[in-house]
Amino acid sequence: MTEYNHLNHATWECKYHVVFIPKYRKKSLFGVIRKKLGAVFHELAARKECKIEEGFLMPDHVHMLISIPPKHSVAQVIGFIKGKSSIWIAQNVERKMKNFIGAKFWARGYFVSTVGRDEEVVRAYIRNQELQDKQLDQLLLIP
Repeated sequence: MTEYNHLNHATWECKYHVVFIPKYRKKSLFGVIRKKLGAVFHELAARKECKIEEGFLMPDHVHMLISIPPKHSVAQVIGFIKGKSSIWIAQNVERKMKNFIGAKFWARGYFVSTVGRDEEVVRAYIRNQELQDKQLDQLLLIP
């Protein structure tokens, strides 16, 4: 039996598979901030009454399975998460101690797909993303 979320006048289950990248696919991104950025994403999602069900930070992109209430749009929530995390990165990683309104760390777009009955498939895909990328890299090395 599926557990549904509840608002005052709605019962809902809205889950999305979201992928976004840093500008220029900066691979140095997660060496320094990988462990801390996950907690930042979870805290920002909670501010919008959302929950990150699954997530994985790859060297050059982010995968997440996020539950968003129907009163918020996907674009609004993802824009909020990307914008606020970009400011957090500028303040904490780049050692800048002021609020950077124009700090642009993430690329403009993102991929989003609704998750319905295939939720377990999406969860497994996100969990095994790193393994799949390594296997692909090995295939590319074979002449």
